[in-house]
Amino acid sequence: MKTSFPTSSLAWSDCFVFAAASFLHLAAAAAAAAASTAAPHEHQEFEATLAAPYHGENHAEARTFTLSFDYPGLQGRRSVHWRLELVAPDGRQVARWQGQATLAGRPLDVPVRWQGRVASRPPAPGVYKVRLRAASGSEEVEQAWDIAVGSLPAPALPSFAPLPSRRGLLQAAPAPGALPYTVYYGNLHSQTRDSDGGAALDDCRGAQDPQTAPFGPDAAFPYAREHGLDMLMVSEHNHMFDGSDGTKADADPAAARALYQAGLQTARAFNEAHKDFLALYGMEWGVISNGGHLNIFNSDELLGWEKNGKGELLADTLTPRNDYGALYTLMRQRGWIGQFNHPSLKDQFKVNGVALAYTPDGDEAMALCEVMNSTAFSTNDKEGETRRSNFETACNKLLEAGYHVAFSSNQDNHCANWGASYTNRTAVLLPAGEVLSRDSFVAALKARRVFATMDKESQLVLTANGRLMGERFGNRGPLQLRVQFANGAGRTAATVAIMEGVPGRNGMVTQMASEATVSITPSLGPHFYYAKLTQDDGKVLWSAPVWVDQAAD
Repeated sequence: MKTSFPTSSLAWSDCFVFAAASFLHLAAAAAAAAASTAAPHEHQEFEATLAAPYHGENHAEARTFTLSFDYPGLQGRRSVHWRLELVAPDGRQVARWQGQATLAGRPLDVPVRWQGRVASRPPAPGVYKVRLRAASGSEEVEQAWDIAVGSLPAPALPSFAPLPSRRGLLQAAPAPGALPYTVYYGNLHSQTRDSDGGAALDDCRGAQDPQTAPFGPDAAFPYAREHGLDMLMVSEHNHMFDGSDGTKADADPAAARALYQAGLQTARAFNEAHKDFLALYGMEWGVISNGGHLNIFNSDELLGWEKNGKGELLADTLTPRNDYGALYTLMRQRGWIGQFNHPSLKDQFKVNGVALAYTPDGDEAMALCEVMNSTAFSTNDKEGETRRSNFETACNKLLEAGYHVAFSSNQDNHCANWGASYTNRTAVLLPAGEVLSRDSFVAALKARRVFATMDKESQLVLTANGRLMGERFGNRGPLQLRVQFANGAGRTAATVAIMEGVPGRNGMVTQMASEATVSITPSLGPHFYYAKLTQDDGKVLWSAPVWVDQAAD
């Protein structure tokens, strides 16, 4: 359970233009305070999340934002410097708060109250952005969520025949025909005792010592199925199969390889016994420190770089640590498909020293980017976790670099609540009548037939001139984009945004339209478009992009 504390300092100003140098000074001060701290183990990293209520209280605009900070495994004390900004629809910063707090081994909540006014006046209606920037030591985190201010007209949505799912049809406006796909909802990021997950909820305080927790994949798959998921990916840390967070000099390579194979066999056996569920077992490759985590969904080989005292590889196949270029090449050669996990804008997924760097092999191998997840160490099993992270900015940077990735939404469960900490899911579209299997799942990922949702009862589909999200095609003349939405619990769309970018430009993704149906004639050359829909309860969905190469008539 989280414990709330008052912040040690809090300042507020309206219409304040923030100088970047001042925040760098705060970050430097935090770095100096933590200079004597030992180098962190895996998952010992600074965490910062932002809870921003989508609507104000009691039909007014006032609301309380909650900043949550943690440093799992922290010994001693650690300073945090933070800044919170309220950004108007036109991009102006209209309010700012900043402060300092101290972590001391427990999660820390800082409430920030906004009275619902800007410069002592009621704010103009619109969709505002709340942005958190926090630093502890050399580590920095940025989070942002949209909020609704004032009365906003609901977007007009086109008719949509919802896709069938395991739970039946959702509610939407009638349409004459349905897309020939079935949608499956899953959690594509979790751990068990095979690495550093699997602790009982009443004894889960963060990452576990590898292979010490009581619950393995044989417990995770039935738990997820019983809690209504169609898929669960158990993604064990590839460098923990020797039973340590470091490297055991006396580790047995055969035992490490056998444990990975046993996990694969557990998934196969569960799939054989339960045709309505897909159990996936694989690995989360990489380290956090100057590296980056990514999931590999369909490798039957354990990849690694660690060797025991005899120089024996503790894996099936050697993959040098932090060499993402070489890993992408191997993945492409083997036909393996991956996901960028909780990507950061700084110092992750480097190739030739460039963070989030594009390679053609990486483009072929990496199909998904985790756009949001709930906190990895949540003990909530009622889908009510409030600590959630948004990675849309980093995913957009990958798209602008040239990657063809769809968005995913997962939970990174380390406690024994696989898929149950929140309502978010990754949804995968399979052709109607096709059996849910690892092969059909991988084929759907390769086609980027995926959407990410914070609401397990919702669907979002983007089409472009009738082509389904995930497709890449050439176009001449007008391009009609259609955003189609359905929900099974009576939720409605509050806002719709169609986002546009240019692959390989390494620029900024921008909002092109706020309507669900638009017709445009793109400028010549390559473009990508994706839909972002916010429900009336503030939960967000992201479609996969479409990639369009516009040619002259």
